[in-house]
Order: sequence, then C-alpha cells, then structure tokens
Amino acid sequence: MGRSKMAKFAVVAERENVFEPGNELYDQLAGNWRKLYFNNDNPIVLEVGCGRGEYTVGMGRLFPDKNFIGSDIKGARIWKGSTMAMEEELENVAFLRAFIENIGELFAENEIDEIWITFPDPRPRDRDIKRRLTSPRFLELYERILKPGGIIHFKTDNEPLFDYTLEILADRKVKNLLQTKDLYNSDLQEHTMGIQTTYEKRYLAEGIKIKYLQYSV
Repeated sequence: MGRSKMAKFAVVAERENVFEPGNELYDQLAGNWRKLYFNNDNPIVLEVGCGRGEYTVGMGRLFPDKNFIGSDIKGARIWKGSTMAMEEELENVAFLRAFIENIGELFAENEIDEIWITFPDPRPRDRDIKRRLTSPRFLELYERILKPGGIIHFKTDNEPLFDYTLEILADRKVKNLLQTKDLYNSDLQEHTMGIQTTYEKRYLAEGIKIKYLQYSV
C-alpha cells in the first residue's frame, strides 16, 4: 500500500464524520444513528459502495433536512468524501467504512428511508454473481434495514448488470418499479437530482447511456 493511501487511512481513522472498526461508537450504531451522530429525527439515506462519496455529499448539499451516510470499505475513497463534507460543514453527512455484507449489523430494521447504489463494480464473471450489489443476498440486506415503503435507487452504465438486476427484481415482491435505459432522455431525471459522479461524467462523455431504476419495499 502506498504512503499516500496509508496517510489517508490514518486521517480517516481520526475523523468525527467517519465510523469504522475501532471507533468507540462503531458497535453502538445500529438503531442509534440519529441519536449518536445526527442529533435529529430526520430521514436517513444510505449510499452503499459510495466510492469518493460524491453522491452522498451532493445529496447532503441539496437536502439539509435529511441525513446521509456513505458506506464503502476503501478508506482512501472515503477520505475524499469526508473531506468535502467537513470543508462544506455538512453536519448531515457521515461515512461508514465497512463491508456491505456487514450493514445488517450496523443498522437496525426499518432504520433507513432510502438506499442508493451508484455505479457499482458490474462483476461480469459468473463466479462473482453473488458479489454484485444487486444480487438477491444484498437486496435482502437492504430491504431488512429499510422502513416499509422505503425506496431503493440503482444507477449504472453497465447494461448487462442492469438487465441482471431487472431479472432479479422480477422474482421479488417489489412495488412501484420505475426504470429506464436512457436516463437523460427519460422523465426520470428528476429522481436523480442532477448529481453526477466523476465516473458518470466520463461515461456520458464517451456516449454511454446511463441506466436507472427505483422501487419501493
């Protein structure tokens, strides 16, 4: 691991807006995010696999009356998002450094109002299907921590992953499914709030269409 990454890991470990193993509150978070960090009763929106946190921070800017948590295992990526949140004094934004497999231990049932999955690794190989963030095992985790009627959003450039996700959802009891394979030529743009990550801007510049869906549980 390079010195730059090590330095960022060290910084992240000391930040008040980042929670990771070893943090004194880490094992107390489930069911207590509003009480222990946000100090309000506002809705909580979770972004899984948040990367640099651009979507989490972007939503935090737009909606001061909601709480936002970006979750990722990569500390160097979280460093970027947590830095932006601190510099902009966004007290409604936090970051969680954890494996997605463990979020069921870090949130209580019905604690989350919305979940965003933005441009995850498509995991194209058959042996990696279970690692896709829209595979059944992950959807079950998300639905467990979502309140009834909570919304899951999914945004990707990858058509095979999008088709796979639609196939999975066809076998599940989902409500109010909306989907498009060409977000910026659809009437669903308003649901994504105009926020674009670095990767998304790159894909659009290459002429790749953005796919988007949402549904409620």
